[in-house]
Amino acid sequence: MTDTPSLPEGYEISTDPDRIDAARVHHWLATDAYWALGRPREKQDRAIEGSLNFGVYEAMTGQQVAYARVITDRATFAWLCDVYVDSSVRGKGLGTALVAAVREHLRPYGLRRILLATHDAHGVYEKLGFAALERPDQWMAFAFGR
Repeated sequence: MTDTPSLPEGYEISTDPDRIDAARVHHWLATDAYWALGRPREKQDRAIEGSLNFGVYEAMTGQQVAYARVITDRATFAWLCDVYVDSSVRGKGLGTALVAAVREHLRPYGLRRILLATHDAHGVYEKLGFAALERPDQWMAFAFGR
């Protein structure tokens, strides 16, 4: 997949960590994202600090309206996570444009793959070239607290 959906007019994407509104991101994820409900602020802050972060901002106000986080070694592997678009701007293509921007930002690293997990947004990611694992039987996970 090489098509890169463009961001709607009036929005911009940045990887500048100083622009991340950590309180807003924490609120979104801890109160409205099924995968992070109840996540403590301190844990979210550590996650932001240890990751490559992408924010979508209203160009006029600078207000953050979407977020995505990538955990990567910048050589072989990346994990895309915490993709979130504020409910007030959903349906404008911001999420698709954000994930496409993440993919294109990572492309020059020569990664072998970008992984993600989703319960309900397969269609968004499939439009951008993501596919189900060909051999899920080769993957394993360890979950603390089982």
